[in-house]
Amino acid sequence: MNNDFLKFNIFFPTENAYVKLIWWQKIFLFLFFSLMFYLLYSHFFLKTYTFFYFFSTIYFIICIHKLFLVFRGLTKSKEIKVGEIEIMSNREWPIYTILLPIYKEKEIFDQLYTAIESIDYPKDKLDVILLIEEDDLEIKEYLKNFQLPYHWRIIEIPNFKPKTKGKALNFGLNQAKGTYLVIYDAEDIPERDQLKKAVIGFRKVSDNVVCLQSKLNYYNPNQNFLTKWFTAEYSSWFDLYLPGIDSIEAPIPLGGTSNHFKTNVLKELGGWDPFNVTEDCDLGIRIFKNGYRTKVLDTTTWEEANSELNNWIKQRSRWVKGYIQTYFVHLRNPFKLLKQIGFKNFIHFNLIVGGNFFVLCFNPIAWIFLLIWFFSSQKIYFPNLFFIIITPVLLIGNIIFVVINIVGVLKRKWYKLVFPALLSPFYWILMSIGALKGFFQFFRKPHYWEKTEHALFIPELSRRK
Repeated sequence: MNNDFLKFNIFFPTENAYVKLIWWQKIFLFLFFSLMFYLLYSHFFLKTYTFFYFFSTIYFIICIHKLFLVFRGLTKSKEIKVGEIEIMSNREWPIYTILLPIYKEKEIFDQLYTAIESIDYPKDKLDVILLIEEDDLEIKEYLKNFQLPYHWRIIEIPNFKPKTKGKALNFGLNQAKGTYLVIYDAEDIPERDQLKKAVIGFRKVSDNVVCLQSKLNYYNPNQNFLTKWFTAEYSSWFDLYLPGIDSIEAPIPLGGTSNHFKTNVLKELGGWDPFNVTEDCDLGIRIFKNGYRTKVLDTTTWEEANSELNNWIKQRSRWVKGYIQTYFVHLRNPFKLLKQIGFKNFIHFNLIVGGNFFVLCFNPIAWIFLLIWFFSSQKIYFPNLFFIIITPVLLIGNIIFVVINIVGVLKRKWYKLVFPALLSPFYWILMSIGALKGFFQFFRKPHYWEKTEHALFIPELSRRK
């Protein structure tokens, strides 16, 4: 491990993604892909269909599992709700740390500052830590002329690899003063009473609940078709899917922002994995493995939906790569994991974390083979049996995901997004492109963090004016 990293006295988990695969996982993947190539060969030349029986069955199970979780989120939600009367009747508020990791975000900093200062919480109980990178000269120069309030402070993150959000957050955690702690991204606008809801929310749940995940959604859903699709996806994920996972008390992969923690337990867990590019997903699984729990808090943080395609693919590929990292880190000792979380939750973990990247990577393969069969005049390699097997599975799976997105936007009352949600299959093509990029990048550059550009909605607003 990098000596520059070890010399800093900061938190990081002992079980991390510094090593992408251990020896048996490398052997397993080699044998797995060898078997898959053989099954493909046998499909073309020996006219067997094992490959597609196998993958279509897994695909169908993942789809049904996701539909089940969404249905649970819609009908059996156990999310924590805090009313205005509860907030008004409370008089004691603990110190709350807010971590703000930013990198090259000068264009949107004023919005972030306004959003944080607008939070309805006693200023003398706020501990706002701005995490800036050592080589971010632009924001450092900008902040020289910016008068930050007394409850704000700046921590400069040393410029060494890995250059990830998880590493920056651990520097902040090391100096956090709050009883509770929350992370916000540069473009975030949390609801004003979110911290107060979290404080009361923690008092309403059992002691082993150490994280409350706020819902996320977008403030620029109508900028273009990409933002409409992205908003439909987020609406179903945070308003239905995560509450569904919460309702069955399965491991919850956290969102990258607006997670509220008990600071002492977060330190006990080692903070975030600095080598994982979706440190949020990993931490959610680690919380569960250590006997703690996460609940969904009924409050929203508004973010910027990525509106530029190349920028969106960078972001999506990083998310998928991080899910793959998380999957293999926690499966280094599958028997230990099975003992820690139980058989039921072991299955949920595989379907939630593994299933999410499997579906995205498998979709284009199935579509390509169907197109080859459909346009083949002789249909030598793809007999009707294949078509009969795979078509209903793909069709049902696609219908399931379309329905999920439609229900998500209806729940949020985004009625204008119903039509874009109906066209979600076109969005899944983009998702699969990003997923495959993340899959291949996992083997070549596992710790590389592709920066997501923000404030792309600002030029759009200027043009409309």
